[in-house]
Amino acid sequence: MDNWDEIRTAYQVARLGTVSGAADALGVHHATVIRHVDALESRLGVKLFQRHARGYTATEAGRDLLQVAQVTDDQFTQLFGRIRGRGDGVTGELVVTSLAELSPLLTPILIDFQRENPGLVVRYLTGTRLFRLEYGEAHVAIRTGASPEQPDNVVQPLGTQGMALVASAAYVARHGLPEGAADLARHWFVSDDETTSRSPFNRWLADLVPRERIIFRTAEVQGLRDAILAGAGIGFMPRWNVAARDDLHEVAPARPEWETPLWLVTHVDLHRTTKVRAFTAYLKDRARDWPR
Repeated sequence: MDNWDEIRTAYQVARLGTVSGAADALGVHHATVIRHVDALESRLGVKLFQRHARGYTATEAGRDLLQVAQVTDDQFTQLFGRIRGRGDGVTGELVVTSLAELSPLLTPILIDFQRENPGLVVRYLTGTRLFRLEYGEAHVAIRTGASPEQPDNVVQPLGTQGMALVASAAYVARHGLPEGAADLARHWFVSDDETTSRSPFNRWLADLVPRERIIFRTAEVQGLRDAILAGAGIGFMPRWNVAARDDLHEVAPARPEWETPLWLVTHVDLHRTTKVRAFTAYLKDRARDWPR
C-alpha cells in the first residue's frame, strides 16, 4: 500500500482531533501531518475531515476509511510487540505495567533485573489504563482484583495486596485513636472519591463510617497517601508502605476481607520467550519477600 503513511496520519488526526496531537503521536512535524491529509483527500477525491477552530472532525467518508485504518494499525502494533519479544536473549525493551500504587514494590525489582541484564531497557507504565497485551502494548502486567479474563492471556497468582487502616502521628496527637470499631464514626477519614469503589476495604469503611466523616477524598493513590501522612484523617495504605515508616499507627487489626489478589499476566504468544520467562521467574522469586 503506497499511501499507508498518509492513512496512518489521517487515523491519528481522527483519533486525537488535532494536527498537533497527531504530530506528537507520530513524531513528525505538524506540516507533515497537514501534507499527508491533503494528499490523501486529493487522491481519494473526497473530504475526510471538517476543519474547525477546535480541530478536525472526520466526515462520513473519513469514518469509513478510518475504521479500516484502526484495525490495520492495531494489527501492526500487535505484530511489532510480538516480534520485539521473540529474541533469544534478555535484551531490547521490557515493558511492564501496573497500578501506580505498586511502584514501591516493583521499581526496585525492575532496577535490579536491568542491572543483571545490561542489554535491557525497562519501560514501566503505571496508571489505571488497561494496557492491551494482545496488541503488544506491554510484555508483562501486574493486576489487582478479580482474576483477569481477557482471552489468550496467561494468568498466574502473585500473592495479595494487604491493606492497613492507619493514622499519622500528627492525626493521633490532635484526635487520638478510635476505641474499637464502634468509635470509628466520630473520627475523620481519607478515602477514595469514587462512591462506587469495588475495593473490599473501601466497602468495609463505607459500611461503618458516615460519608460526611470522609473529609478528604481523591482518586489518586499518591493523594491518599499524602493526605494520611499529613494528618488529614485515618485511611488505608498498603502494608508495604506502612512497614517502611515509623510515624504511622495502625487503627485496627488487619482483616482478611481487606486483601486484594495480585495477578501476573502475560500474553500466550510471549509467555515462553526468553526475556519474559526470565523476568517473571525473577519477579515471582522476589515477590515472596513482599509484606502481606
